[in-house]
Amino acid sequence: MKVAIVTDAWEPQVNGVVTTMRNTRDHAEKLGHHVQMITPDQFRSIPCPMYEEIRLSLKPYRKLAQILDTLQPDVIHVATEGPLGAAANKYCSRNGIPFTSSLHTRFPEYIRMRAPVPLNVSYCYLRNFHKAAQNTLVRTATQKAELEKRGFSHLRVWPGAVDTALFYFRGKGALSLPRPISMYMGRVSVEKGLDDFLQLDLPGTKVIVGGGPDFGRLKSRYPEAVFTGPKFGAELAEILSAADVFVFPSRTDTFGLCMLEAMACGVPVAAYPVPGPQDVVINRSTGILDSDLKQAIMLALTLDGDACIEFALEHSWEKSTSRFLDFQTRIHTRPGDVALSSGFAATVGKT
Repeated sequence: MKVAIVTDAWEPQVNGVVTTMRNTRDHAEKLGHHVQMITPDQFRSIPCPMYEEIRLSLKPYRKLAQILDTLQPDVIHVATEGPLGAAANKYCSRNGIPFTSSLHTRFPEYIRMRAPVPLNVSYCYLRNFHKAAQNTLVRTATQKAELEKRGFSHLRVWPGAVDTALFYFRGKGALSLPRPISMYMGRVSVEKGLDDFLQLDLPGTKVIVGGGPDFGRLKSRYPEAVFTGPKFGAELAEILSAADVFVFPSRTDTFGLCMLEAMACGVPVAAYPVPGPQDVVINRSTGILDSDLKQAIMLALTLDGDACIEFALEHSWEKSTSRFLDFQTRIHTRPGDVALSSGFAATVGKT
């Protein structure tokens, strides 16, 4: 099957969306499918205001249409709601081409933290964006239920996964810091709630691994914490393994892939009892969910890391990619079934 994935989030960004789409592509290709990524680096773009790591493609429709006309994919997946995603949505709608979309983040809440945009306005945009898709893939059952209450339809759960060939217990020797080590790893930005974590009076050392628009402010405000900056690959897995507890203070994530990565390294999670953690963490087994974040951290330190590893092993990229491909197969139009224009087969068959 020939798959086109259109995403506004792509390398060199480091976030859960990029990790998900990159691993989905790689594992789909291992299964014999051809995957074409359509990403901002193929277009003229400008930095996103307030978040320069994100590139916004400028007037991408014509070039995107040319790429898709030439590629003639069997299925199209629209991963994000930015300029490229909007252009792909428009292309499919104009040409009567069925497609899937995905909703990875609580985008309206992220915007609301940065600008006085009412949540109902942002959710109205998202609802209109995704209504044209055959299926909209979401990260958890909790996210699905919340979106259905807001009027979204044709939602399907596509859980996240973890690369257990990279993230596994590597010992505690990567960090020589006073213990216990309470660690956050991920994007350093306002929606992650890092002030909640960093302002706590905790024993040992607080460590922040990652970069983002709030990095400078937080490093200046909390000089007692250790800020490593972005880390990658085996070095990241070694640092993550060295933690005693993984702290996830976000109240706005839909999944939180980094929590699974921490668990795969044998590190229990401390988080708020909110969507995302509620779907990923088994309370009092692989982590602690508590509205008192300090209490969650202290209790998580007492948990067995082996339970975390066992849970993470059940969430492989192979399983996640197979589920993604299953959703694509369901809308895959066989030659002759439906008339498609603009570079696609234009025949009509009778069945």
